[in-house]
Amino acid sequence: MMVIDRFCYRSGLRHVNTGVKFSYAMLTLFFCIISRSLLVSGIVLAVNGILLVKKGKLPLCTFGRLMLIPLTFLLLSTIALIINLSKTPLDGYAVSIGAWYLTGSRQSLMFAVQLIFSALAAVSCLYFLSLNTPMPDIMMTLEMLHCPELLTELMLLIYRFIFVLMETATAIQTSQKSRLGYRNFRTSLHSFGQMAAVLFIRALKRSDALYDAMEARGYDGKIRVLKESNPPKRKEIFFIIIFEAILLGITVWRKWL
Repeated sequence: MMVIDRFCYRSGLRHVNTGVKFSYAMLTLFFCIISRSLLVSGIVLAVNGILLVKKGKLPLCTFGRLMLIPLTFLLLSTIALIINLSKTPLDGYAVSIGAWYLTGSRQSLMFAVQLIFSALAAVSCLYFLSLNTPMPDIMMTLEMLHCPELLTELMLLIYRFIFVLMETATAIQTSQKSRLGYRNFRTSLHSFGQMAAVLFIRALKRSDALYDAMEARGYDGKIRVLKESNPPKRKEIFFIIIFEAILLGITVWRKWL
């Protein structure tokens, strides 16, 4: 079983109605995008973290590592906003380098912080949905929203084939490591080049075998899965309404100010 699927099926929120989880994630994501508020972002990050770790039973260290992935890209992408090379020092900070200054303004620093927190809060909404909801349940929710069947089928197949590619790459890399293929930088480059050369061909063969197996089981162009009935609970809907109303109030208040 793939790692993300293992988290989904072991989650304490696994049997919560998918429509409820989908609505919560999308509405919260919407407020994160339009508000650009540190307060909203902080609340969303804290609530999603508690839901994933306490309710979803996701290990705290795993949640931290998952959040480090987007944080790394955000820090690299906001360097241009934070650091400027100028002959005139700005009001945020200034480090003298001869006749020049490595400097930045308070406004750019604040904007970078808002951007990072807003993006992390938005990513946490997607983590909440993807780590608590198996892919077939998400597909059924999209079908209920009248999403085109072709699109949902492609999403499910692409999702599966991504992990086929990853599993193939892992198997090749393990075989190379057992032959000391990564003992130094030179051999690592050579081994990586060999893996990249054969990865696509092997993954294509595995996908063909998977398609043949699906046809042998009666695949006719539509993937059918058993549907579970998890009716929404009033308490869950009530808490979502209250939480989204709080986010709406903070957003309106910030925009009005």
